Amino acid sequence: MKQTIRRSLHAILILLLFIAVPAGSRGEGEKHFLWQARTQTATVYLLGSVHFMKRDAYPLSPVIEKAFAGSDIIAVEANINDIGQETLAKLRTEGFYAGQDCIANHVSSETYNYITTQAARLGFPIASLNRQRPWFLAMTLSSIELMKAGYNPHYGIDKYFLTKAAGRKKVVELETIDYQIDLLAGLPDREQESFLLYALKDLSSLVQQVDTLMDAWRTGNSDRIAELLEKSVGDDENLKVIHRKILTERNRNMARKIALYLRSPGRVFVVVGAAHLVGDAGIVELLKKEGFTVEQL
Repeated sequence: MKQTIRRSLHAILILLLFIAVPAGSRGEGEKHFLWQARTQTATVYLLGSVHFMKRDAYPLSPVIEKAFAGSDIIAVEANINDIGQETLAKLRTEGFYAGQDCIANHVSSETYNYITTQAARLGFPIASLNRQRPWFLAMTLSSIELMKAGYNPHYGIDKYFLTKAAGRKKVVELETIDYQIDLLAGLPDREQESFLLYALKDLSSLVQQVDTLMDAWRTGNSDRIAELLEKSVGDDENLKVIHRKILTERNRNMARKIALYLRSPGRVFVVVGAAHLVGDAGIVELLKKEGFTVEQL
């Protein structure tokens, strides 16, 4: 049982990195979800990460593999291959209510009805989910939905390159897992419920949405993914606030750190969630606004 819980927590930690879009075969001459930023002394590659994938997504494009092979450092949002007991304990503390408290005490009856309906559809008794906080439950159910369809965090791009880098390349973090946990756990109850309700309403169509994103990712169509992300938020003011906290603000913080690599000698291979690279507020555009030359490969 403890081992099952540990595996589930690992999956949730990976899902904290958000967007999950599968890779696939490419046509000749198409772009990759990979950018190259250069200065006179430095080269930084920016790869849009795919956190849940299927085994048959590999091998990746030689263009991506060559960029990794030629880099000295790999920079990731968080090193998911180095998750300690303290982080798992923190996730349990921040992801679950203490004592006899339960989620029914913190969300509306409408949201709770959504929870029971989706839990039944996935084959999970509501009693097994009752103590999870809204932000954590949103991740749990989304993770289960993807894994039922064959997507697995063990085949994610970030995990793939972290494993390849072990003992061969320096690994640095742009964030930490603890920071990501604090970010979501720190959302007020109202925002956590909006986050959960958003996940619940889209849960049954999640795999279909992933399939829609697939073509955009494997052809390097960043405009399409930016459009889909914007559409998913719509005019919901609560979702706009959450979107700003978990995406826009993090983009600015990561772009500042990436800019430091571009101002120092070396070659760095950056792997971040694909959603962080797209749109006017994405890392690619933020680096361009800083005066860096960035081109898609």
